[in-house]
Amino acid sequence: MAKIHKLPREIAQLIAAGEVVERPSSVVKELLENSIDAGASEITLEIQNGGVRLIRVTDNGCGIAREDVPTAFLSHATSKVSAAEDLDSILTLGFRGEALASVAAVSHVELMTKTASEFAGTRAVLEGGDLLSVDDAGCPAGTTLLIRDLFYNTPARMKFLKTDRAESSAVAAVADRIALSHPMVSLRFIKDGKQLLFTPGNGDLLSCIHAVYGREFAETLIPVDYTLGGISVRGFVSKPFCSRGSNSMQHFFVNDRYIKSRSGAAALNEAYKNSVMVGKYPACVLFLAVSPEAVDVNVHPAKTEVRFSNEKSVFDAIYYAVKNALSADRSRPAVKLPQNTAISPVRPEKSVLRPRVPQTHQVEIREIPTSIPEKPKSFTDKRTVPAAEANEVQRLEAYDALLHDTEEIFETAQLPDLSVRTAPKLTETTDAVPQKLDTVPTEERDAEPIAVSTAKPELRTSSVKSLDFRLIGEAFKAFIFAECDGKLLIIDKHAAHERMLFDALKKENGNAGSQMLLSPVTVTLSKDEYAAVTEHMDVLSKAGFEAEDFGEGAVRVRACPLNLEKEDITALVTEISGYLLKNKREVLSEKLDWIYHSMACRAAIKAGNDTTEYELYEFTKRLLQNDEIRYCPHGRPVLIELTRRELDRQFGRIQ
Repeated sequence: MAKIHKLPREIAQLIAAGEVVERPSSVVKELLENSIDAGASEITLEIQNGGVRLIRVTDNGCGIAREDVPTAFLSHATSKVSAAEDLDSILTLGFRGEALASVAAVSHVELMTKTASEFAGTRAVLEGGDLLSVDDAGCPAGTTLLIRDLFYNTPARMKFLKTDRAESSAVAAVADRIALSHPMVSLRFIKDGKQLLFTPGNGDLLSCIHAVYGREFAETLIPVDYTLGGISVRGFVSKPFCSRGSNSMQHFFVNDRYIKSRSGAAALNEAYKNSVMVGKYPACVLFLAVSPEAVDVNVHPAKTEVRFSNEKSVFDAIYYAVKNALSADRSRPAVKLPQNTAISPVRPEKSVLRPRVPQTHQVEIREIPTSIPEKPKSFTDKRTVPAAEANEVQRLEAYDALLHDTEEIFETAQLPDLSVRTAPKLTETTDAVPQKLDTVPTEERDAEPIAVSTAKPELRTSSVKSLDFRLIGEAFKAFIFAECDGKLLIIDKHAAHERMLFDALKKENGNAGSQMLLSPVTVTLSKDEYAAVTEHMDVLSKAGFEAEDFGEGAVRVRACPLNLEKEDITALVTEISGYLLKNKREVLSEKLDWIYHSMACRAAIKAGNDTTEYELYEFTKRLLQNDEIRYCPHGRPVLIELTRRELDRQFGRIQ
């Protein structure tokens, strides 16, 4: 065993710095907390190159007396703790006395400070933890710290830093949390010369949330104010229908200190149980006021992990606080219609199968001569043509949106009257499953119409891979019933359609094309989600999105996949960002599969949507043509079989 010896001071400082200063955001956190502890009401944070090149923090706090400046950069030097008993009642954000010493050990530091009672300020220069000079300086009351060339003397630490964009996002996340924790402090954040954040500092928490996360997020919140067992809970939580794809927007503060609390997160999620969808998370900004003796913040150098003397009391306080707030809220999701949307009191709404006519034309729709029909709505669309309007149909196009989006030549076809039914030609086919189900086969259009009794509709039959099936109908607008090979087939139309879309998206592998949006959609994210998305823009592009970094924690979407509705874009991008945040290490194919799955689930027809008999027939036929469609991407079966024998047994016909 080697001889035991005492480490030199510079090496000991570098080791200690590794516990406190992990990346630029760690430095920013320590400096901002020191400014708040100094009583500052205005703080300006500026960074360059993600904080590696420069970090500047300026405040109007109490400042540091000149005689205390050399001591301030020594390890374990602090003004906040003087006796062991003080550790039992810590109310300041900092108390270890390690921050300035650790930061100075791995950077070039310049300090300018002045107290209100001093005539001149003080300027100190340090390099690698060594104090080089202390001089007079002209400066206002308060403190300014400049940190340059972070980790210049620890190359190994530099290798673990991420891109400037990622480090800037981490710094922005710290600034957001500090701003939320102290709404009475005005915080200004400048990145590479551009201001990204400014909070008013008026003490209004909702105004601070509005400044940090924007108006849309602030409008989804409901207030919380509750006290139980000596624990006060106040702040805001999101409405149930405004849940998110990750828990990155859950913020908990204990005595104005940001913490990571498993008990708090569990209590919050439990309060929303049966109110949000599985896999969704509510957002919150919650402040807990507890006795300093009931919480231990001296657990980790980062001071974000704490221990409560009674975890159950904290859980109960948060749970009942949120539960009461949700019970008091009577708001419901609101639908905003365009201002120019109007329904004529004379003419019915234009049929989705009629030719398009500009609104400026004041003529009857039937009088418009055109051979180019409007795209008909099919099984994959969310609207269904009313039966009363079917007689007015003049043309029907052959359309395939997902597999052949670039085709713009529509085939015209005369539809038969509703009083007759076209007899399908029974042919065996093994065509691949198409995306749209509204194309009428040519042989069906050319066949002679046959009369059908209105008392009992004829049931269609088809030959699929030598198996005849008979469409029976639909139940609950969710399940399709058909008879095939002596068995009763029950098909979950959403699950089956979801699988079809998922397989088609995987087959296209990002080459299905995109649709440009008339107006771009801006999606506001948490800084962690924002960093994850901006690092994986290639994933969004591969999935069919055209997105760009819009700054300030937002991305702007200019194009989206073909089968995605515009109203789904914000929710889907938020889900994707949450997924990328939690699964950064997954390979590209796994990330794309997850995105395709989410897109397919949103685009597939939902239970309760109306479906015409023809669409049910075509859908069943094409489902049975593909033996590989057995389970939806979630793993649920798309089809179950019920034999005649099982039915006889259920009715007591056999034992």
